[in-house]
Amino acid sequence: MNNRTTIFLAVGFVVLWNSGFIGAEYGLPYTGPFTLLFWRYLALTFIVFLSLLISNRFRWVGWRVAAPNMLIGVLAHGVWLTCVLLALDNQVPAGIVALVVALQPLVTGALSGPFVGEGTNQYQWIGLALGFLGVFVTVVSRMNFDSLTSVWSYLIPLGSVVAITIANLIQRRMDIKKESSKLPVDLALFYQSFATTLALALPAIFIEKLSTQWAPEFIYTMIWLILAVSLGAYAIMYLLIERIDATRMASLFYLGPPVTMLMAWIAFGDLVKTMDIVGLAMVFIGVVLTQFNVKVYHTVK
Repeated sequence: MNNRTTIFLAVGFVVLWNSGFIGAEYGLPYTGPFTLLFWRYLALTFIVFLSLLISNRFRWVGWRVAAPNMLIGVLAHGVWLTCVLLALDNQVPAGIVALVVALQPLVTGALSGPFVGEGTNQYQWIGLALGFLGVFVTVVSRMNFDSLTSVWSYLIPLGSVVAITIANLIQRRMDIKKESSKLPVDLALFYQSFATTLALALPAIFIEKLSTQWAPEFIYTMIWLILAVSLGAYAIMYLLIERIDATRMASLFYLGPPVTMLMAWIAFGDLVKTMDIVGLAMVFIGVVLTQFNVKVYHTVK
């Protein structure tokens, strides 16, 4: 595959992946965060299950294999997206949520040493510290310290960082140890989305009563989130993983904050403040330090 096609796939991935923040914000006026995610993952589970059945690839793999994949799903999909949607529902701008969530690859890289046995050194720790500082100055500049709700709302996305970091460390350990619990992509996605649906069912039913306004705008938004983001972006991601190295693939996630900020400005008129740009620059420098470390020390990905 030529470089032009790879660039096209990379651009498509960045746009589709980060459109999830915008799509979620479009959908929230019609239902609650838990219910939106419940409908999304219920539909996704059904689509993936049907695809596996048609291709005769569905199988029960046993709890020893299913359990870690289901745990990864609950953390990387359920908790990660719930925290994102709760923040958006509390009026945190989509670009700021994306900026906080962008800390995850830095945290995973730094913690891979002590938890997974991969190399970690001063470049990664400095990059992580600088990334956190960039997020800190941005978030603090936007917080209203006279309102506990405002402070709490801006801290919620950190739950996403914690959840998906734990999920990635579990996945990395499975990859490195070459454990039998690693499944083909589509089968793993089924178990992950199925577990996410089950986890979201309780708060969606008992807290939000599955209350949903099935307006055309909400239906279009859900179709986009399910097909374009959950299936399209993930499909492109795995195509890219086959064509570019892990470092270049990871770097695409760092384009999330500026792309999301641009989308949010176009869609909702969200303004980008000076401290947003300062924080974004600090996170970017932190990322550069981390990537430099990978190239120089050949850290295992």
